[in-house]
Amino acid sequence: MMTRPFSFARMLALDAPCPIGSRWLVGLAGWAVLAAGTVHAQPAGSSALSDAQVARLQVTSSTPVENAAMPIVAYVNGHEVTREELAQECLRHYGKEILEAMVNKHLIVQQCKRQNITITSKEVDEEIDRMARRFGLSVDQWLKMLQSERGIKPAQYHNDIVWSLLALRKLAGERLVVSEDDVRREFEAQFGDAVQARIIVANDLRDAQQLRAEALASPDKFGRLAKEHSVDFNSASANGRVQPIHKHMGDPQVEQAAFALRDGEISEVIRAGKQFVILQRESLIPARKADYGLLKGKLKELVNDRRMHSVATEVFRELQANSRIENIYNNPVKREQMPGVAALINAHPITIHELAEETIQRHGEEVLEGTINRRLIEQGCQRAGITITDRDLDEEIVRAASTLLPPKKDGTPDVETWIKRNTEQQGISVELFRRDAVWPSVALRRMVKGKVQVTDEDLQKAYEANYGPRVRCKAIILGNHRQAQHVWEMARENTTHGEKPPTPEYFGELAAQFSIEGSSRALQGDVPPIKKNGGQPILEQQAFALRPGELSSIIQSGDKYVILLSEGFTDPVKVDFGSVRSLLVEDLYEKKLRLEMAQRFQELQDEATIENLLAGTSRRPANRSAGGKLPPGVPQIR
Repeated sequence: MMTRPFSFARMLALDAPCPIGSRWLVGLAGWAVLAAGTVHAQPAGSSALSDAQVARLQVTSSTPVENAAMPIVAYVNGHEVTREELAQECLRHYGKEILEAMVNKHLIVQQCKRQNITITSKEVDEEIDRMARRFGLSVDQWLKMLQSERGIKPAQYHNDIVWSLLALRKLAGERLVVSEDDVRREFEAQFGDAVQARIIVANDLRDAQQLRAEALASPDKFGRLAKEHSVDFNSASANGRVQPIHKHMGDPQVEQAAFALRDGEISEVIRAGKQFVILQRESLIPARKADYGLLKGKLKELVNDRRMHSVATEVFRELQANSRIENIYNNPVKREQMPGVAALINAHPITIHELAEETIQRHGEEVLEGTINRRLIEQGCQRAGITITDRDLDEEIVRAASTLLPPKKDGTPDVETWIKRNTEQQGISVELFRRDAVWPSVALRRMVKGKVQVTDEDLQKAYEANYGPRVRCKAIILGNHRQAQHVWEMARENTTHGEKPPTPEYFGELAAQFSIEGSSRALQGDVPPIKKNGGQPILEQQAFALRPGELSSIIQSGDKYVILLSEGFTDPVKVDFGSVRSLLVEDLYEKKLRLEMAQRFQELQDEATIENLLAGTSRRPANRSAGGKLPPGVPQIR
């Protein structure tokens, strides 16, 4: 099985999605591409590197590895969590991903050794400084941003991302040379003439030819044809208009046609990839004045960075094709044959211990937090005499599937679709889904069993919420009280139209201009009708007190300020209470149960004494009893 194609952007992983989803453990993927299997292509003369040789090639971390020999990583109510337990959890969640990253790094390291290429720590620091300045940040600000927003630690960024970037750049050699012509083409693309145009895109040549014939017959209707028939929805929504077309920035044939047309003229059908494009030129946008000499350096850097993406992919594919990679960790048979080995790269081993330590360095703190949460629930189950079996997990999956998915044709719950949907959305195995999502749910559900009751008052409120009248209104949401006062005064006075109270049209204009909530702003204040007992009692009370056409006062809702304009009430749904009572009971019970489960978990956390030695944090109950004291010898973090 071949390794997955290399992607430079994926290697940087600055926009990698979180692969864990709703599980207890949350974190970002690492920098590297996944290498899913084995490449059987032994290069002539290849040889394994010694550990010392590899070590000499790698940049020493500017941030020392902390707590590498710490045998105990946490205490949860006096019970220890060992480093070995944490390592197993990290491997379970991230082992395959991190191994694949390590394999890719080793490929680069070995090739650098063959070509006597070295990357110094100074070079890495200079590149980090360059990247930070490019975004207008200091190095400290840049590194903090990467860690807080992307989950990339400074040591990982230094040793893996930037080191690999520089190594691939040197391995690329002359393929990255930027010529004077390259820079001038970039200057022309950025500052030269551009064409404002509209386009129609079709998937079929015959459709494109028919649309062109219609456009030629009525050129002034080109925009309408684009809106109604173009398969490119972005431009179709703007009546075919696209961003100005520059030279050297897109499809050469489209660019050539755009610059060859006269204003108002319609092009021939142009093949662009697997689609067909028709252009109508509107006007020529003259070149912008710019000093080539002053911009040359920046433009050269821009061309180099852009080219690096494709060249890095090319270089890495060559490394994969000329290497022998054996992924032992992902092969159960080979794991038994070679215990302690995770992978072989040209006969050089990556050990399970190395892999475990790397997963701890990258994801240890977040995985440990999830492990502590699970340990709290396990301890809660032990105190309550609760045992969770595989059968309990199966029953919970069946219950969830029957509640949240339509049944299969034979009337049984669609368990397979439910499991597939969750595992694919969260990017996890079935084992992890059962362990990290289903097990905590079952355990907490058992802990609060018998504590939830649905009262007649609950049922009456739910009936009103689901079937009673609702307030149709427009809303403006503001972020501070002063701005809210200003907008409320404008709405009341309606100075634009000289009318009182404000018309819905004028109120909608205010919403489009001032509302900080995207939906109400885009829809000119339109919001879903407000129902009773929906969870915002103050807002609901004021909304239902308004007469049709009446403007509300300023309503504080959390940290936001809301202004409403009532447009009347919806008619209640004519449904007999008795016919929906059982549905309401089932829905209310599940919602109240979920709240009770969340409350019980919060209590477990509030009552806990936790020493997280890996993160250097401590958590204790506000009024800890003598029974909550740590046992002798347990370090206390202050």
